[in-house]
Amino acid sequence: MESKAKRVARFETHDEYLAALSGDKRDALEKLRRIIRAAAPRAEECISYRLPAFRLDGKVLVLFGATAKHCAFFPGSGTAVEAHKGDLAGYSTSKGTIRFDAEKPLPAGLVRKIVRYRIAENAAQHEHAADRAARRR
Repeated sequence: MESKAKRVARFETHDEYLAALSGDKRDALEKLRRIIRAAAPRAEECISYRLPAFRLDGKVLVLFGATAKHCAFFPGSGTAVEAHKGDLAGYSTSKGTIRFDAEKPLPAGLVRKIVRYRIAENAAQHEHAADRAARRR
């Protein structure tokens, strides 16, 4: 009997991941991908945790994906959802996940706002780590 882990597809690229989805989910996530790419043009596409992700300066910025019942946007931080909870009213969320229906995608302005938040958050973490390293010298 094949283990569950072996049955889970392993994708190498965003295009491979998206090609495996139904049309409505693929369309919603391709739109999300374009919005993220426009908001973070220096970010590179990668696969992280078996999901399409964007990495900036070596750190994961945001991820996205789909399940049988919904699409999801993962801001890559435990603080991003809380910081935008007012904007996320009406969406199903948890600490690091924003779930949405393919027919009701996240507004582009909100996605851009969250991506900018994550860029600033990653930069602040990088600066904080550099300050700590400098103090140890």
